Amino acid sequence: MKERTSFGHGGDYNPEQWLDHPEIIAQDFEYFKKAHINTITVGIFSWAQLEPSEGIYQFDWLDDVFDRAEKQDINVILATPSGARPRWIAENYPEVLRVDENGQRNLFGERHNHCYTSPAYREKVQTIDNKLAERYGKRKNLVLWHVSNEFGGACYCDLCQNAFRTWLKQKYQTLENLNKAYWATFWSHTYTSWNQVVAPSPRGDQNLLGLNLDWHRFVSDQTINFYEVEAKVLREVTPNIKITTNFMGGNPDDEHVFFDLNYQDFAKHVDVVSWDSYPSWGTDAKSSVELAMNTAAMNDVMRSLKHDNYMIMESTPSQVNWHPFNRPKAPGMHRMGALQEVSHGANAINYFQLHQSRGSSEMFHGAVIGHDLRDDTRIFKEVSQVGENLNQLQPALNTKAHQPKVAIVYDYDNMWALNDVRNYAAETIKYWRTIQEHYRYFWEQDVPVEFISTTDDLTAYKLVIDPMHFMMTEEFANKLRAYVAQGGTIVGTYITGQVDERYLAYLGGWPKALRDVYGVDPLETDTLYPTQQVVVADGQKKFQAHDYATVLSVDHAIAIANYASEWYAETPAITQNQYGNGQAYYIGTRFDSDFMVAFYDTLVTQLDLKEANLIHKTDAAIHINVRLNEQKIYYFVTNFSDEEKTITVNTPMRDLLTGMVISIGTYDVAAYDTKVLVEEG
Repeated sequence: MKERTSFGHGGDYNPEQWLDHPEIIAQDFEYFKKAHINTITVGIFSWAQLEPSEGIYQFDWLDDVFDRAEKQDINVILATPSGARPRWIAENYPEVLRVDENGQRNLFGERHNHCYTSPAYREKVQTIDNKLAERYGKRKNLVLWHVSNEFGGACYCDLCQNAFRTWLKQKYQTLENLNKAYWATFWSHTYTSWNQVVAPSPRGDQNLLGLNLDWHRFVSDQTINFYEVEAKVLREVTPNIKITTNFMGGNPDDEHVFFDLNYQDFAKHVDVVSWDSYPSWGTDAKSSVELAMNTAAMNDVMRSLKHDNYMIMESTPSQVNWHPFNRPKAPGMHRMGALQEVSHGANAINYFQLHQSRGSSEMFHGAVIGHDLRDDTRIFKEVSQVGENLNQLQPALNTKAHQPKVAIVYDYDNMWALNDVRNYAAETIKYWRTIQEHYRYFWEQDVPVEFISTTDDLTAYKLVIDPMHFMMTEEFANKLRAYVAQGGTIVGTYITGQVDERYLAYLGGWPKALRDVYGVDPLETDTLYPTQQVVVADGQKKFQAHDYATVLSVDHAIAIANYASEWYAETPAITQNQYGNGQAYYIGTRFDSDFMVAFYDTLVTQLDLKEANLIHKTDAAIHINVRLNEQKIYYFVTNFSDEEKTITVNTPMRDLLTGMVISIGTYDVAAYDTKVLVEEG
């Protein structure tokens, strides 16, 4: 992306749907002015219009879009069209269509119904990408390439099976190593030929856990490899234009999110992280405050991928059409959500879609311009207000999120392994939910957090939280030990360190590095039924725990709380261990938020994790996020509740969104409102 000079505000635009209505396209661009739209993303689903038959190209309509945008100083993000191929490709090259896990080749239809391994598809994609890059690469309003769209899914065709075998050969070198990794002697599943290896299928193996895990790894790697096939062309023709693809978070309140692909690996291949954000504001299942916390966590995940600013590539200004209940956002919620994402480091807010499709599956998905073709609707006015606010926030452009002192380990191999574990209880594993429960405390206390991979540097953080690290390599266990020895603080939990990266159980109990750092040895884990509770006593305080309870053998740690019920009563539930210059806490059971508050209150004070705050709040519904540079600190103060709340300002400030000077004193913050405050002077 060229050097950003303003916050991005725009979204997906599909003018090919309106080529027989040029007056609508002309009106759209007039409306873009009114809504402060400065960026359009084009070409995502346009392949059939760009190349209606093989080797026959039609670019005039896209030329016109670039010209119109340039006249209005609108930047263009140009997408490669590989996310939705035209029918002629499927007819001429049937191998491009995916094969499902039962071995049946799909018909043409939907989107993302293509094989990432297919040489024919890769060749055709590179050809159209090269045409686009040569034609538009020097347009001055081209600011970013958007490769494909929402990568995901898997193909089980012979091409992919062979690619999987090649991937396994490179990893394991010999069949002997493969058989050992998969513990293939169990059930007499020993491989005697590489050709016997087949991806997990209901018609074959789905119980070789190492095979299942490697398939996830392969699919992620093969998807990234396909992305690189496209990116290679773009880099060669337009080396000065940066490249992204839109990652997915789904509903931030889902139990499982961004499941298919390892975004920590994928992020190394994109120049800018962008993602599609669709929180279901207004649900009856969660308060807006709770959903705001979940959405904040997802934004922090995306920012953490490169430890840098990012983009919202898709969001909705009103509703989606794929939730169980497609409720539009209440007045004020769109602005609230957009500014929340900016507060976490987003430098662009984009929508799907700018103009609502007249027909087909997404005809009722929310849009800036609806079927009524009006610019005086509530939705249009709220989008315009967001655009105006982004202009007012210009001084905060390219500022960074506050460097966190707290990190939470999030590991994709571990997520895939836990989702396939044949132990505990599938209903209550909840790896992502558990991470959110730890994150919640810090969000409510306005303490910034990063989400890190096992390859990140731990020494940048005072506190590292490592929940449910079921699949842990000895390398990472040694890394934790070194981090604590050097003065770091680690918090680990139940269901940690049970298997290695091959999905083989550790023999003889925990790896030595974990025993050293935590000073305990987990003996067994009690899996509780949903109605069962365990009491844990911490001095005079008692807490209810649920789902899982680990029975511990204590070596050189000290117990700071004990179980007070069940057959393991009077044994340690939470321990603390001094190791080297640091300390390690092990939480043996799953608690509710009241324990998290008590536990982390002590740690935050002890480690001095809170920054001096010039704004005081008395309600967790108010969240204060910071973006800053060397000159200024910008305080984003948001009320996520449907009731008015108050804050106290302790030094004179100015609100960037209103221009008002805020003196020392107490102020009301309306429901769903955001103030962006900066110190005067």
